[in-house]
Formats: sequence, C-alpha cells, structure tokens
Amino acid sequence: MTDHADLFALGAEFTRREVVPHLQEWEDAGEVPRSLHAAAAKQGLLGLGFPEEVGGEGGSVRDVIAMNEGMLSEGASSGLLAALFTSGIALPHLARHGSPELVDRYVRPTLAGELIGSLGITEPDGGSDVAHLRTTAVRVSTGSTTEDHYVVNGAKTFITSGVRADFVTTAVRVSTGSTTVPGAGGISLLVIDRDTPGFTVTRSLRKMGWHCSDTAELAFVDCRVPASNLVGEENAGFGYIAEAFVTERIALAVQAYGIAARSLALTAAYARERRTFGDPLISRQVVRHRLVEMHRLVEVAKTYTYAVADRYDSDGPTPRTIADAALAKQTAVEAAAYVCDQAVQLHGGTGYMHGAEVERHYRDARILPIGGGATEVMTDLAAKLLGYDR
Repeated sequence: MTDHADLFALGAEFTRREVVPHLQEWEDAGEVPRSLHAAAAKQGLLGLGFPEEVGGEGGSVRDVIAMNEGMLSEGASSGLLAALFTSGIALPHLARHGSPELVDRYVRPTLAGELIGSLGITEPDGGSDVAHLRTTAVRVSTGSTTEDHYVVNGAKTFITSGVRADFVTTAVRVSTGSTTVPGAGGISLLVIDRDTPGFTVTRSLRKMGWHCSDTAELAFVDCRVPASNLVGEENAGFGYIAEAFVTERIALAVQAYGIAARSLALTAAYARERRTFGDPLISRQVVRHRLVEMHRLVEVAKTYTYAVADRYDSDGPTPRTIADAALAKQTAVEAAAYVCDQAVQLHGGTGYMHGAEVERHYRDARILPIGGGATEVMTDLAAKLLGYDR
C-alpha cells in the first residue's frame, strides 16, 4: 500500500481543499452533502481498507489510520469523519460475509460514493445490549417461484447517517415459524433499503456534538425484505458485529487522539500569540506544564492504538484484539476529554465561542466514550475476554 506519510498528506490535502472551507456551514446545516462522498471516493479515501475484490482500494488498518490522522491534523472534526466514513460501520459485514449480489448492489456503489449506508443496531430501550435487541424479522416462505422474504418490525435509534442513508445494515432477531433463538445466538443482519414500504425515518436527532453528522431514529412496520438481503447466515449476526466492532473502536480511538492532537496544536499556537500582563501566555510555567501533559496523553494514546492496530492487522479479530480495541478506545477518549477541556480553558473566552475549532472538538469529544460501546460496557467485556471475571 502507499507509504503512510503519503496517505497522511492525502487526507490533509483533501481536508484543506474540500472540508475546511465548508465545515461550519455543514455543522449549522446538520449534515454533510452527498457530493462530499463522491469527492472522497474519487480520491480513493472511501475505499481505503476494503479489499479490491469488493471495490475497495486495499490497505491495512494502519493505512486508514494514517489517512484519518491527516484529515484531523488539518481541522476535520470527529463528526465529519463519522458522517463521511459511515461505510466503515455499514459495510464490513457485507464485504466479508455478503453474497456477490449484495456486494454488487451495496458495497461497490457505496465505496464509489454513489450510495450512503448506515448501521442499525441500537434500539430505544436497549443501548449497548446487542444480544437482547427486539427488532424482529419473521421469515415467510412463499412456496412458489416468488422469493422468500422477512417481515421486519421494530425500531432503531442514534443511527449515524440514518437521515441520509440509502440502506441500513440492520440487526434483527429472526424467527422461522414458531422458532426463535434467544440471546446473542439469534441475531442476524439484513440490508433494508430506504424505500422499503413501512420503513420510516421517524425523526432527525439533534445532539450536543457531531453537529454535521446526521443522526436518526428509525421505525420498521411490516417491512417486507427479500431473503436474499440476509448477510451471511441466519443467527450468525452477533459474530459479524463483534468482528466489525474492532475496527470501529480503533477508528474512534484515532478520532479521539486526533482531535486531541489538533486541539493541542491550536492551543500551543494560541499560547505563543496571546499576551497576558505584557508577556506571551506560553511564558507561564503552569501553561507550559499543561501543554506537556496534553502532549503526553496524546502520545500514549497514539502509541497504544498503533500497537493494537498492528496486532489486528496481523491476527484479525480475536478475543485479545477485541479487548485491546476496547481499551485503546478508552485510553484515547480519556486523553481527548482532558486535552480538549484544557484547550478550551487555555483559549479562555475565545475557546468558548460558537464556531471556535476547540469548542467544536470539546463538544465532539463527549460522544466518544459512549459511541461504539460505552466505556463501562467495554470494560466489563474486556474483563471477560482477559479472564478477569472468574
């Protein structure tokens, strides 16, 4: 694959040219335009990390990290990355386990910037409890030449890119006749098209941060979904989701230390320019020490995340890499919480103003210990995977 320095430069240049001039406008509008997906695909950004045989550009997790770091270094927000790269959570299951027909209908056009996908797991009363989700899919056999289908009923919430999505890779509990498998063993994945009768975006959700990333609540009422839209095998969805969660959590870790690193750079520059009581702010020992602590936390998070990504690229999804990804995310989001808070503090009133970049990163940082699995849930998962629960 391309050298990491080149991928970093590619992400940085794309952000300077295509993102920064418009980001505040998109923040205020509550979404990014579809044209940005096409532009990112043209640059090869959307396909990075996906195999060439499904329409991707190839490359490792470390390659994707380098590109994302470049974007964040030039002012891309965590919310911008969430909105633009929703393919990173909507497609991995399809790319790895989907039929050739599903790959052609959804994966290739999404990586080409022609479609937008989203992932539908979280439910209004379920939170991070994937194993007990309630959205149902009853398989109906026609007994004729007409294709079997599933009748889907349920609801999803906090769905990233759900307002704009052309399709949703949806976690459901399948039943065939009177048979329903309980718990994690009964989860399946179905691809549900936006124009399916009975599928509605019930509302667009406004949030504390990630303003440019549209978030939706979805409802499914007697949606008839072709059986061919099943991803992989029935009742194997929980395993597919667990596989994909590894790269999602690594991505969130990168977003966390990435916005922290950007906030640190902005704060150091401001401290050199800002004068208080006749001297530059950076001349104050307390300020210098705080910048050093911010730097330390960013570097620790980055180094840890690199190690986890390298292990994942080498070993794939294993109990160890699943635990490592959860802990790397926790380390990085805790760094972001501190660094972005101190960035606002050291900017003073300027940092508190709407539209200030450090104010945006401060708000965006708050979702990171919640998204992709809350820290508390991830810590308990890591305890089990590392054998500390017995």
